[in-house]
Amino acid sequence: MVIKNGILAAIDIGTNSFHLVVAKVLENNHFKILTRDKEVVRLGTGAKDMKQLSAEAIDRALKTLKRFKKIADSFNAKIRAIATSATREASNREEFIDKVKKITGIEIEVVSGYEEARLIYLGVLQALPVYDKRILLFDIGGGSTEFLIGEKGNILFGNSIKIGAVRLTSSFFPELKAKEKQIEEARIYIKGAINPIVRAIKNEKVDMVVGTSGTVSSIGMMVYSEFKKDIPEEFNLNNYTFDRASLNKAVKRILKSETIEERRNIPGLDEKRADIIVAGSLILEQIVNELEIPAVTVSGYALREGILMDMINKETGVDNLGHLSDVRFKSVINLAKLCNFDKEHSQQVTKLALRIFDFLKLKFELDENAKEYLEAASILHDIGYHIAHSQHHKHSYYLIRNTELLGFTDNEIEIIANIARYHRKSHPKAKHEGYNKLNTKEQDLVKKLSGILRVADGLDRGHKSLVKNIDINLKNGDLDIKLIVDEGVFPELEIWGASRRKELFEECYNYKLNFSVA
Repeated sequence: MVIKNGILAAIDIGTNSFHLVVAKVLENNHFKILTRDKEVVRLGTGAKDMKQLSAEAIDRALKTLKRFKKIADSFNAKIRAIATSATREASNREEFIDKVKKITGIEIEVVSGYEEARLIYLGVLQALPVYDKRILLFDIGGGSTEFLIGEKGNILFGNSIKIGAVRLTSSFFPELKAKEKQIEEARIYIKGAINPIVRAIKNEKVDMVVGTSGTVSSIGMMVYSEFKKDIPEEFNLNNYTFDRASLNKAVKRILKSETIEERRNIPGLDEKRADIIVAGSLILEQIVNELEIPAVTVSGYALREGILMDMINKETGVDNLGHLSDVRFKSVINLAKLCNFDKEHSQQVTKLALRIFDFLKLKFELDENAKEYLEAASILHDIGYHIAHSQHHKHSYYLIRNTELLGFTDNEIEIIANIARYHRKSHPKAKHEGYNKLNTKEQDLVKKLSGILRVADGLDRGHKSLVKNIDINLKNGDLDIKLIVDEGVFPELEIWGASRRKELFEECYNYKLNFSVA
């Protein structure tokens, strides 16, 4: 079954924020994000313990949903809207749902905490290479916190508890001031609330812990800001990991800022969350400390992306979880396809580049991460042709740098983009803006991997895949590369191309390169 128009829209009606994601379904039944929107609605504020949605909150919700509907309709997208804790618990939820349907035409589904956790897991599987791993996942929302243990798409444990950043702010910090007595009372309350979860899963063995949504992202950005200055607005925190010590340090900084004005000035903290971050950070602190979690990895995808994936599954009748341990590779291939890449040339260059890498890796301490960066850059090095032939290496950098490569951190994407950018023309230089964003060790890695890519690309100068394989031998300080070709073929253009591109390689590895036909 083919999805009509191939465009879907997911709306996450949360307790704190509403999110819209519009996406195009791809051939492999995954998706490409077309646009996003977000509004801090605070649906869960205005009534004690969120038992009723206030008239003011409903008005804010309607205003936002009308705007979301216009955006979705401009793409002719099929819409699915999911409501969580605030709507789930409200005594007047049916009144709210009916009003939304009448005024906007949007039909709201209210999901259970367990189903919410399942959809979040489905979203995380699209963003992180964790399909084959047993993960503990938690999502700190405005009204509730979801917990899940999953492996290979199967949910081994799932639960939802009624603690969230908005709910706890209303209960313990109504004046938005972080007083010591209130902080300690909140800690005790949170500890008691999560105790059933702690008892149930504390002894479970997991490979990694993943956190999603605003509180986790805000803390992650605070931690990241300590090490990186001048972070660009489009920075992607996906797959960034921070440890328990860094978390506790960030929480102390938040609690030390007694007023909302002080918290708004904390580097990395989203000022729109300054009023609820005290409660959110205390929830995160207690989860990590009580469960003795050593580190948390941030997922850039959560409920709304899970909604998209679930829509695709239901519309097509196909289980699209897939073996997403290779989510990084799939996201690279998706970008390459979107840019109409030369598949045969891309595969040939990648094969030769990895062959050279494997010869060098032990002596030059190049690890498996470096191999993945080289592979991704090799596949994507020519996608700049999608913009223009002239300066296509720079266009390749731009496309890679400004695309969500799922499973890679923002810094890893910068490395890959730089490797692709230097597959031709100028060598890396400190004055180049993208290259200058990297530290010394990362710059050295870009040079080494770019040196390999330049040679591999030269060895397919004619885009005809004439070189079937290569033999590499080290003789008297020279690296001899013998080209294996079919009988009667002389790859003159390929030898010329590689010879023109070898200078950076020789500079990085201190080998003289010689090319000949086997």
